Amino acid sequence: MQLRFYNIINDELRGSDKTHTVTDPRTEEELWPCPIATTEDFEDAVAAAEKAFVKWSQTTVAERQALLVKLADNLKEHADELAGILAKETGKSAILAGIDVQAAIAQSLYYSQNGLTDEIQHEDEHSKVVATHIPIGTVGAICPWNFPLILSNIKIVSSLVTGNCVIVKPSPFTPYAVLKHIELARGIFPPGVLQVLNGGANLGALMCSHPGIHKISFTGQTSTGKKVMAACAKTLKKVTLELAGNDACIVLPDADLEKAVPSVASGGFFNAGQVCVASKRIYVHESIYEEFLERLVKEVEEKYQVQEDGTVPSVFGPVDNKLQYEIVKGIIEDCKQRGYKIKTGGKTANVTKSGKGYWLEPTIVDRPDEGSLLVQEEQFGPVLPILSWSDEDDVIKRANLANAGLGASVYSKDLKEAERVARRLEAGSVWINQSERPNFAAYFSGFKDSGFGGEMGRQGLLSYAYTKCLHFTK
Repeated sequence: MQLRFYNIINDELRGSDKTHTVTDPRTEEELWPCPIATTEDFEDAVAAAEKAFVKWSQTTVAERQALLVKLADNLKEHADELAGILAKETGKSAILAGIDVQAAIAQSLYYSQNGLTDEIQHEDEHSKVVATHIPIGTVGAICPWNFPLILSNIKIVSSLVTGNCVIVKPSPFTPYAVLKHIELARGIFPPGVLQVLNGGANLGALMCSHPGIHKISFTGQTSTGKKVMAACAKTLKKVTLELAGNDACIVLPDADLEKAVPSVASGGFFNAGQVCVASKRIYVHESIYEEFLERLVKEVEEKYQVQEDGTVPSVFGPVDNKLQYEIVKGIIEDCKQRGYKIKTGGKTANVTKSGKGYWLEPTIVDRPDEGSLLVQEEQFGPVLPILSWSDEDDVIKRANLANAGLGASVYSKDLKEAERVARRLEAGSVWINQSERPNFAAYFSGFKDSGFGGEMGRQGLLSYAYTKCLHFTK
């Protein structure tokens, strides 16, 4: 499949003298040349957005939502092409790449029906106060590599439905599908409203410091997020940061293991654990620990195995890139060196017959030390620590790490008990008797080191707008 890719500036295709290529993590095959945006490209994009914003910001919510329907239709029309690109650049199976595209379609359609409207904040016999929501300007969307289309498109549709222009920077590890998505969307929105530039950290730094960018929405590592926030402070940009989440899962003694075990396995190993809200630390009550562990190992060995053929339906795949592969490999090797019990998996070399690809076996580690690298740091890969607990206060304290504020999950047959425990967890989202999957209608945010602000739902859209209060006297 020979394809060409472009930066999109003012609805025009723009190449570059400098390009880079990405490696297919499933096969280690080198993919297509990808243009690297220059400083001049960036300045041109900012100028085009500034010009487009004058009229675009005056459109109605209904007018913008009608165009989001067209965006969804365009995604549907090109779904197979985009899924094929995603499968190559991320190593996902065909079915998992398809899920990425379908979720982007669903996002677009959701916001075509849900936007910000004026509301009365106060009214009495003397006065009425109406809140109205004003577009900010140009949004810089700095996107991650694990689900390229979903996690860029949520920033795109949130920006557009609120009347902003948006310049998207995909991850240099996975630039292709995002570039192609926006190339194929040309003509839906006025020129300059939706643009995309490919580049690395230098481009991200330009976006954060430029006064012509009025908001940054960033998804990525906590350490990078702190740099983004510091850079944005110089121009007082609005900032949304969705950062690392070392999510804890607590299994209470009365949990229904028939349902809990498959759910926990999915939470930990879906997309090889490369999900921001994946279950990353599993705390199981000591009274059911051994049975839970035995069931989980069996579930993982049956349903989450290395499958070189990407056409075979599977939600497990390789690690997305060499850098992350080496990080996760190092965590597994650290567990081996410390003598921790590996109940399944653990192989880090020659995992496939061909010996190709950034593959690691799905790995379960039995009760590593609480202070271990695997427990204290977000692994973002297919290795899962299973730990026991007996005292609730103790397990809550262990669960509530500073880097564990994005999501969590609780399993119990007693919903009131599960809710009580969930309310004690310091995380922006807690799932009860289900693995962690964000909902477009629900605000998604991180506590502590896991983020600043949030996205999705009505509250998420508010971060893409100024709120102006109109005070009427009676």
